[in-house]
Amino acid sequence: MSHPEVKKAVLAYSGGLDTSIILSWLQNTYDCEVVTFTADLGQGDEVEDARAKAKAGGVSSIYIEDLREEFVRDYVFPMFRANAIYEGEYLLGTSIARPLIAKRMIEIANAEGANAVSHGATGKGNDQVRFELGFYALKPDVKVIAPWREWDLVSREDMLNYAKAHNIPVERKREGSKSPYSMDANLLHISYEGYDLEDPWCEPSEEMWRWSVSPENAPNEAEYIELGYRGGDIVSINGVAMTPAQVLTELNRVGGKHGIGRIDIVENRFVGMKSRGCYETPGGTIMLKAHRAIESITVDREAAHLKDELMPRYAKMIYNGYWFAPERIMLQQAIDYTQATVNGDVRLKLYKGSVQVVGRRSDQSLFDERLCTFEDDQGAYDQKDAGGFIKLNALRLRMNNVTGVLK
Repeated sequence: MSHPEVKKAVLAYSGGLDTSIILSWLQNTYDCEVVTFTADLGQGDEVEDARAKAKAGGVSSIYIEDLREEFVRDYVFPMFRANAIYEGEYLLGTSIARPLIAKRMIEIANAEGANAVSHGATGKGNDQVRFELGFYALKPDVKVIAPWREWDLVSREDMLNYAKAHNIPVERKREGSKSPYSMDANLLHISYEGYDLEDPWCEPSEEMWRWSVSPENAPNEAEYIELGYRGGDIVSINGVAMTPAQVLTELNRVGGKHGIGRIDIVENRFVGMKSRGCYETPGGTIMLKAHRAIESITVDREAAHLKDELMPRYAKMIYNGYWFAPERIMLQQAIDYTQATVNGDVRLKLYKGSVQVVGRRSDQSLFDERLCTFEDDQGAYDQKDAGGFIKLNALRLRMNNVTGVLK
């Protein structure tokens, strides 16, 4: 598919060194107007100076938007209804943020009459795929500019030289304040890659972690919290109604306090390589445990088992960037159908890095104490029926008679 000449481009802009250089490079290489977009997804101080830096870079159309509520409500919560987890450990904190950024960039491109979009993801990572699959799904004829796949800047020294040659200010952080890691943060998690983590045998230093205390230094007293659910989503904590972003913010606070949510993994990137990363997801770790608990009493057995079978495929779709693909949307509709009865409360015990479910209740619970009691069930269940059930299920095993092959 051919692309028209670039007249205006929307850039995903953080105000850091990389995107500041990309802004100048786009202006010089493509001779186009650049619109910057900075999404506040809960990453903290990163968004504060973006407007001033964009203005200094000659940008007239600057978008800085607080998307925290939309992020949790429309992306994080639907993902947790599926209990999604990639390769058994990763709660998809970076992956789930990319489709929202891509969607908003395309909306801005349409509003601004821009025919191109640009991002700062490298040619080795997953984010280039996630961004661009989102772009193309929402605007098939858009021109995508990925500078890391085009320019000849291959090192930090090259970038600093470019910045100097083009009068791009380089922030000098206070001694000791700069992290050596490549980090990405939003309300769901913070990730760490690079530096000494490139050796999978090297244990990360305690100083690396930002959101949580170590389990060893967590309080010696356990803390109990109660989460209220409606339609599969958390709507209250300890009886206090909260918005989606407020829920996740509070769970991050209390989870981090108790050393919850740290993982150190080697994952398989979509582009083919293995990558070692460390993640802090305190709120998400609590959410996953609690959601499975409320589902355990409100979702039918076969529906729950089918969800578990589909979940790895669903998680892989999100990890690989297929949020807007028809198969993900189809699965989401099936998952959401199961959540109509996922209402009630879960009580959790938080202690030194662990999350323990200690109670669950629902007006729509399928748990019937009369059926499972070890005491007199007053005729609710006829145990004699189990004999016929077992014999019917054993019929094919008796017909096969595998005794002769078991040696």
